[in-house]
Amino acid sequence: MSVSQPSEQFSARAIHGAPTPVVSQRPQRTMDKTARIRRRVLAVFVPLAGILLLLAEGLNPKGTDAVVQNTATALKVLPIAAAHPTQLFVAGALSLLAVGAVGVSFAALATLVRSRGSAVATVAALIGGIAAFCGIVVNVMVDFNLAAAATAPITQNAAARFLVTTFNSGFYHAFSYVYFIGIPLSFALVAFALWRSRRVPRWLALLYFIAAEAAWQSSSLGFLKVFLLMLPFVVVSVLLSLYVWRAAARPAGDGAEPAGATD
Repeated sequence: MSVSQPSEQFSARAIHGAPTPVVSQRPQRTMDKTARIRRRVLAVFVPLAGILLLLAEGLNPKGTDAVVQNTATALKVLPIAAAHPTQLFVAGALSLLAVGAVGVSFAALATLVRSRGSAVATVAALIGGIAAFCGIVVNVMVDFNLAAAATAPITQNAAARFLVTTFNSGFYHAFSYVYFIGIPLSFALVAFALWRSRRVPRWLALLYFIAAEAAWQSSSLGFLKVFLLMLPFVVVSVLLSLYVWRAAARPAGDGAEPAGATD
């Protein structure tokens, strides 16, 4: 009587349809769902950045969005700030939220870029995040310091000296250089990455660059003028957020272009 070898027994099981171990797909599905939710959370920040920028600049009292480097400028903006302290505080708070949202929006748009342009998009997200952090510090010094100096129980000359000292400090200059250079540069890099990757229509990538730069250059000109200048950026941001939202539903390895991403 011969004894069958283990390999022969295994082959017999396979031939007769013996059950084979099944690997559960649940962990992978959970990871995919988590990644999808995270990307859709990021997508919300793209239009939120435009809306917050519009509100912050629109509510900023006209004439207060100035770099106070001398006493004459300080004495010019202090009466305006003293007349609208609450409005200035609200606009300043919205500015902090807006700059933070802009920094997150760079990361959100970078997730949309695959293959071509992905390295540029990553660099843009990194620069934009650092510049946004510096921008939060700068906006605290601009809006909140101005509102505090205008409402403090001190003379205008003392308040003017405080503002001039603040705006001429090395601390302010270091953060403002990174902020004022980094944000526009990140807009340009993200637009280039989107244009090169063809993940969105190229006309939309170009419009994003133009609208973003125009919105970033607008200052406290009054709500109506700011609204008209920033409305294109808000619209473009909403359109791009839809692409990020839809891209979140696709598998991570899917490099296919989204629907409508043609020239």
